Formats: sequence, C-alpha cells, structure tokens
Amino acid sequence: MSSPRLKISLYASVLLAIFVLASYKLYQRNDGQPPQKDEVLIKAMVQGLTQAHYQPERLDDAFSKRVFDLYLKRLDGSKKFLLATDVQQLRKYQNDIDNEVLRGTHEYLDLSTTLMAQRVKDVQGLYRDILSKPFDFSVAETFETEADKVTFAATAAAQREEWRKFLKYQTMVRLSEMMDEQAKKKDKPLASTTAKPSEATISEPMRTPEQMEAEARKRVLKYFDDYFKDLAQTDTNDRLAVYANAIANTYDPHTEYFAPRDKDNFDIAMTGRFEGIGATLQEKDGNIKVADIVPGSASYRQGDLKAGDIILRVAQGAEEPVSVEGWRLDKAITLIRGRKNTEVRLTVRKPDNSTKVIPIVRDVVVIEETYAQSATIDDNGTKLGYIKLPNFYADFNDNGGRSSAADVKKELEKLKAENVKGVVLDLRFNGGGSLQDAVEMAGLFIDSGPVVQVRGGQGSATILNDRDPRVQYGGPLIVLVNKYSASASEILAAAIQDYKRGVIMGSASTYGKGTVQRIFDLDDAMPAEFNSIKPFGSLKLTTQKFYRINGGSTQFKGVVPDIILPDAYSYLDQGEKESDYPLSWDEITPARYRAWGAAPSIDKLRQASLSRVNASPSFSQLSDMVKRMVKRKDDTKVSLQLANYRAEQQLAKTEADKYEAIQNAAQPMTIAPLAFDLRQVATDTIKVNRASRFVKPLKKDITLREAVAVLQDQI
Repeated sequence: MSSPRLKISLYASVLLAIFVLASYKLYQRNDGQPPQKDEVLIKAMVQGLTQAHYQPERLDDAFSKRVFDLYLKRLDGSKKFLLATDVQQLRKYQNDIDNEVLRGTHEYLDLSTTLMAQRVKDVQGLYRDILSKPFDFSVAETFETEADKVTFAATAAAQREEWRKFLKYQTMVRLSEMMDEQAKKKDKPLASTTAKPSEATISEPMRTPEQMEAEARKRVLKYFDDYFKDLAQTDTNDRLAVYANAIANTYDPHTEYFAPRDKDNFDIAMTGRFEGIGATLQEKDGNIKVADIVPGSASYRQGDLKAGDIILRVAQGAEEPVSVEGWRLDKAITLIRGRKNTEVRLTVRKPDNSTKVIPIVRDVVVIEETYAQSATIDDNGTKLGYIKLPNFYADFNDNGGRSSAADVKKELEKLKAENVKGVVLDLRFNGGGSLQDAVEMAGLFIDSGPVVQVRGGQGSATILNDRDPRVQYGGPLIVLVNKYSASASEILAAAIQDYKRGVIMGSASTYGKGTVQRIFDLDDAMPAEFNSIKPFGSLKLTTQKFYRINGGSTQFKGVVPDIILPDAYSYLDQGEKESDYPLSWDEITPARYRAWGAAPSIDKLRQASLSRVNASPSFSQLSDMVKRMVKRKDDTKVSLQLANYRAEQQLAKTEADKYEAIQNAAQPMTIAPLAFDLRQVATDTIKVNRASRFVKPLKKDITLREAVAVLQDQI
C-alpha cells in the first residue's frame, strides 16, 4: 500500500502537470509580440488557482472587488498617503480586474503605482517641514491609532493635519521614553561617594524639556528618512509581487505568491537551515551591518568577519564586486547568500575604519533554535520531562536536513533514560509545518490508527494513518497550546484529544488553520521560451483541508483545549477567523478509531486545575490584566497632551509591575537541561550557554507550572 508521503508527491505532480499544460495555452498574444513577465506571471498564477485551488473562485466582479479591496489595503493600509480623490479614481477598476487578468493587463496596478509615487513625494516634503518646528504638548487633542477607524483624507490640507498629529504622537512617545530614562539616571545613587562618573554620565548631561523635545523630533526625523529611503528602493518586481500576492490571498489567507527571495525565507523557516555564510545582518544608518556570527558557520570558521563590521561590497568569487551601500537589507542578502561550496568575497569596513576583503566559502547554516529541545523538571522529587517544539520542520528538498518527528522521538528516548514519570509537549507559538511529521509524531504516543483526514475540493477524504504499532512513550502526557498554535500543531493536538491519549491545555482555542498547501515553482511550469524572463517565483496553493478523525475540521474553529487557562494573548484579535477571506468550518464522516485504554479522567483533572487557578495570585492577576487589556484595546484614541499620555503609561506600567512582582514572588520550578545533552556539549561553552538560556524562562512559566500540577494529578 502506498505511503502518505508518496500519495502527496503524486498529487503534487498531477497539479504541476495542470500548470504546464495550461501554460502553453495562456501566453499567445494577438499582436504577435512576446508576452511580458508581469503578464505571464499573473496569467500562470490565476490559471493554477482556477484549476487546482481547494475552492476556486470564478473570475467575475465579486473576485475583482475582493482583489481591489485587499490590494488597496496592502498599498496604503495606514491611509496616510492616498487622498479620497485618488481612491475614487482607482474605484473605476474595482469591477474590471477580472477582465484585466484575462487580457493580460494591469491598469489598476499601474494607476495605483503612479498615484502612490506622487503622494509619497508629497508627504516627504510635508513630514520634514512639520518636524522642523517644536510641538506643543499642552494642547487638548487626540490621535486615532486604529487605521480601520479613519478615512482617506479629503484634501491635501486634511492630510497634512493627519500627518501633523501622527508625527506629534511619534515624537511624544520618544519624548516620554527619554524623560523616563533621565529620571532613572537622576534617581540612581552612586555606588560610592568617591566613584568616578561613567563616560555615559559625562557625555549625556541632564537635558531640559525643550532639549529632549528637539532630540525626540530629531529621532523621528531619522526614522522617517530611513523609511522613505526604503520606499524609494521599491521596484517594479516588488510592486508586482505585492499585487500577485493580493490576488492569491483572495482565495484564502494561506494561498500566497512568493517572489524568489521570499521562497528562500520560507524554506529556511521550514527546515531551520540554509546555505550561506552564517552571519546575522541588520540595516542601520543606511549600512548593512554584521550583528552576530552563527556559531559553527562558514563565517565563524573563517574567522575574519566580526560583529560590528559594515559590508560595503559583495563579489561572487573573482567577479567584479557590487556595492551594497544604501541597499535594502533583503536585497543585499540575495547577493550574500548562495549555494554551498561557492565563494563570496565581502569588502567590509572595520570599526577602526580600515577596510578588508574577506573571502568566505558558503556552507550549510543551521539555526539550532528551530529544533526540538528538552529538559527535566524536578517537582517535589518527581522527575518530569519537557519538550519544546518550535515548529514541524522537515527537509522538503531531501538535502539531508532534520525531521521534527525523528527529533522528538530522540528527545523522548533521552527523557525515558532519565526515568521521567510524565511529559509536557509544548506547542505554544508553533505555527505548524510538515503534515507528515505531525502524523509520525502522533504515532509516537498511540498504537497504530488514523491520525488525520485530508480531503481535496471534491471526492472522498484520504485517511493518513500511523501504521507502527509501537508506542514510543505511553505515560502521562500534557500538550500545551495557545492562540498561535496552528496547522500541524492543531492536527497533533486534535489527534491526542480524540484518542484521549493526553490532556490538551492552553488558551481558549488554537489558531484555526485547517488547510493543506503545496508549493509550486512557477519556473518549472513555464515553457523554455520564457527562460529569458525567469525567475517567476513560486505559488503556495491551498489544495486540501484537514479533518479530525472525529469528522470535524480544525479550520476556522481550531482546537478547544480540555483545560482552558487564562492567557496573556487571549485579548488579541488573532486567528484564522480574523483573517481576510478564510475558508469555512465543516465536517465529514468520522474515521474508525479506538480511544486510548488508559484515558485520563478529564473532568476530574479539569476541576482540580480550576480550583488551583482560582486560588492562584498569579493567574488572578493575569486574568485582571487581560480584562484591562481588552478594555484598552477598544479605546484606540490617544491623548496628545504629554501629561495625560504619561499618566496613562504610568498606570499601565504600575499594572505590569504588579503582575511581574507576583510572578517573581512565585517559587521557581527546578528545571535543568538533560544530563545527556550537557555531556555532549561539555567543551562547547556556546552550546552550554544555549542550554541554560533555554531553561531560564521556563522556571517561572505559570502555564507550565499548572501543566506540571495536572501531570502530578495523573501520576
């Protein structure tokens, strides 16, 4: 019988064939001229969406209106640039975008680009003029911070007034921060009456309110100078990518167009590895600056590139160097990254202003924080296990990368060797990833049986099974989730819940992403005649939906935990249901499965947990804080009177300090890296420090503390 991975590969091959066959029919122009890249890209993408999306749209006025609205939101979501008259001009295209796609034109994109370029130019002179004069923070006025509650300015004068308030708000925030910093310095006692003042104290004397206001405006000016410099580097390909992605996102939030460099970033997120030099870069003051060197990477081994170096030029081997001064970071990275075993030569300026050419042979860079990691918890003499899984990573390109399922299996083996009596699997903030790894991971905790059902737009569902009857770990199990646990996290949590294999704990529901995506390289779908205008990028396409083995979809609704805990993120409007154009929830016939024989007593555990949570000062304070956050979230107008703003900030700080004090007063848990791991890295101080950093924030994690208590209830 064929494996799920083989079925998925065959399915992807069939869909790619649809693209290839369609491509030969799409690009014949009536005038005999060769088609342009933008025309080919949009037509290929829409053809693929029409043929292969789980729920294809009709190319009609409704489709056109969705694209119009979404692209306008992406173009000027803050409503700070376009005028109401500009938007009115654009509205003549809101019912014509479907026809533009069929014609291979993009008048809406072209006009919006022209209008936006002019408005950006207008605003550039405007913000500099506004910031040249001091603000009066005693005037009673407010600024609306929520873009959805404002409209496009009717006139240039109204736009200027909106920008004046916006810049005043930005200046006020920085001014308030500077006042806080100065107050700290003033109140901080010297360690000794004879101590010599520090350089910082000498170089930064106490400033008057007027001096701080001037400095705050200077910082805001610098920020917007950099912001508009980035805007100026937006090119035709950037604009086309945003427009193409707006079209894709009208089908559902997870159908996306990836420009070539965006696909590279997606691969890195999914695999935890990439090919390059292994340096963390940042854009600062118009320069590409080295922020950090990844331990063990090509740069680390070569040794000459250091944090603080500024990259001036980049050369591919012996080729002519290309200056990257003033470049946007993402564009510079495309030159610096490259295939393993190829050479890049970086001309850098050192902190002492000397320059040096540094040759580095690229290699595979591994981001260790991406991978599963475990620790032990000693709770009153009972040893428990903890596994953190940041995402469901896998090497989709078969380049020898790691598998999250295989790694979790190894962590379980190490925890069993430590004789733990229970395990907490932490999927909080895990956005998903590999479907196959989620299936295999579920199999570590259950006997053989169905894990998830997958269905395309038509036809019956395919059941993905764990066929291995061996159970890697059969003891008490807690799975922690929150509002940011999505996709593969929800599959695993739902399977554990449906089998009654463990207890799901966390915020009121998970994210609600219950769809399957496939990524298609559009270059593979294009005939050779288009080689001169490649690369086209990739299309991530929703082709199927997940269903639990109980028949319900994880889409839209997510997974509701067995035990719901107060959560600091519960007040946020985050999740599938808050996104643009999500697919709906539905259900299908349940799969046949048998629940775990030693199922935990959920009702009893829930009641015991509720009693502890209600008696906990930490959870009580957290609940109160969340209620206040919900109230403040809806009040989006901010006072531009400095005294009022600072009073509001002080109140928020007092509440936060009170919460932090209660958390700090709690007895920390005893959590330690695994003895096995420490033996493996005993001589590597960087890895030892990483292990210590991993466990430190867990010691006072009140959600994890309650998960430990529920484990103890089971034991």
